[in-house]
Amino acid sequence: MSDKYLKDVYDLNTPQATRAHYQKWAASYDAEVGAHGYATPGRVAEALWSKLPKPQIPILDYGCGTGLSGQALRAAGFEVIDGVDPTPKMLEGAAAKGVYRTLSSFEITDPEPLNQGAYKAITAIGVIGAGAAPPDVFDMLIQALPKGGFLAFSFNDHTLEDVSYTSHLNDCLASGTARLLFREYGPHLPGMDLKSEVYIVEKA
Repeated sequence: MSDKYLKDVYDLNTPQATRAHYQKWAASYDAEVGAHGYATPGRVAEALWSKLPKPQIPILDYGCGTGLSGQALRAAGFEVIDGVDPTPKMLEGAAAKGVYRTLSSFEITDPEPLNQGAYKAITAIGVIGAGAAPPDVFDMLIQALPKGGFLAFSFNDHTLEDVSYTSHLNDCLASGTARLLFREYGPHLPGMDLKSEVYIVEKA
């Protein structure tokens, strides 16, 4: 199997290029990341469940892609999951998995695509980082949460090396906007020897 889409993803520099890349990648995405043992969705879902073990609480899976993250959330215990993603072909894959209550798209350049305070918990699994969403998406997701809301997300090794991403998290924690509940470094794509940091933060 070719890893062309996976290897090229970290070189994307614009929202438009990112959307086009994932649109082309959708058909082979699950097989490609699965071949490398994609572990981050399960790790994030289990971490969120450890802090919020409520099956019926609605979860927003931001950047849900083909639905691997939704499957992980369902496996962890969550039963009410809504997915949003800017890529139509990815959403087709998510719909086929049958784990989402609702699925919807948004314009990738929209700075505020979410309804404020609509979800107690938002996940961004493998979403914020090099080749995917820019650093300010972290701020947008925090803003969209109500007080006491949870953001569950991950930064892979490529993202951890880029201070423009980690500084958004550090500034948020230092200012008291949110507090860190969980942080763990572990496997991301073991087949490529890539790891990721998984985080749960609570909006103050």
